[in-house]
Amino acid sequence: MDPRGPRLVQRRRSEREQLLRSITIAVVSTIVVFGTLAWLITNSPGWEAVQRSFLDRAIFERTLPDVIGAFRVNVQLFLIAEVLILAFGLLLAVLRSLPGPALFPFRFIATIYVDVFRAIPGLLIIYALGFGAPGLAIVGLPVEPFFWAIVTLTLVYSAYVSEVFRAGIESVHPSQEAAARSLGLSHVQALRHVVVPQAVRRVVPPLLNDFIGLQKDTVLVSFIGVVEIFRTAQIRQAATFNFTPYIAVALVFLVLTLPLARFTDWLIARERRRQAAGGAR
Repeated sequence: MDPRGPRLVQRRRSEREQLLRSITIAVVSTIVVFGTLAWLITNSPGWEAVQRSFLDRAIFERTLPDVIGAFRVNVQLFLIAEVLILAFGLLLAVLRSLPGPALFPFRFIATIYVDVFRAIPGLLIIYALGFGAPGLAIVGLPVEPFFWAIVTLTLVYSAYVSEVFRAGIESVHPSQEAAARSLGLSHVQALRHVVVPQAVRRVVPPLLNDFIGLQKDTVLVSFIGVVEIFRTAQIRQAATFNFTPYIAVALVFLVLTLPLARFTDWLIARERRRQAAGGAR
């Protein structure tokens, strides 16, 4: 009989007891904290007024179908802009990674672009292009708010995504490019076939975080006349003199965003485990 058997059984029993104790403490503390918050809110002097203004069940039930229907526009904005942002952001990152004095103008332009569009609030860019560009009345230039919504979201988020790609490119060890160059590849070919594919795989979780932000920021284009989920809620709020439609909007974004956020956390944790396993070897 293995003499370690009783000790092993005792240790596992102790671990189970510790786990059960931890779960019990977490559940009790959660109930106490949220129960206290709920009591404070529902017993506050203005709770009934807030409840009527933000939590009207009848208005919520009438508004929710319209809000969900309008969310289709946000999804279209998100999907089209996401494709353009990935392509343009990667291009900017590659331009900033090009070596040599002859390519300095490209690096300079890309750097200025990223700095400018990261420095200016996105809402100002949406206003400037959404109203200013159509106001020029240039022949052939689109004036539809949806078009300029795509343009502004792409310009703003490409600056942020390019920095994510650039961090991924710089995280690839220089020996990878050196090995590619020793096989006769040019710098551009080494970037295309060796460095960029590795960089893209490494930056998927940070990119998902950026696109969670993009999904939420599609509501900003409502200020230039795009009738999407937030504008629809504004119309319903003005018609009912009640803020419950905004709660419906918040609920839709919660249902869509939380699973994506948890998926992003899972990818980050998996990448950390993979790196830890690679380091252990």
